[in-house]
Amino acid sequence: MSTTKIRVMNSGPLHVTGEFDLVDADGNRYPHQGIFSLCRCGKSASKPYCDGAHRAERWECTVKSDAPLRPAAS
Repeated sequence: MSTTKIRVMNSGPLHVTGEFDLVDADGNRYPHQGIFSLCRCGKSASKPYCDGAHRAERWECTVKSDAPLRPAAS
């Protein structure tokens, strides 16, 4: 079984790798393959995917967890 990894990029998208289904609120499936990025700023012209619009908009967001750090699974 493949592991899915989602990495939150500061002032950027969610980088997603792994095997999973991406489905919108209406049940429509979005094609994906390998590594891709999901928009967090809301400015992308190709939502739900990131097109880099956050850079032009100078969108900023830093995500930090208050949860204690746990070792990553190997």
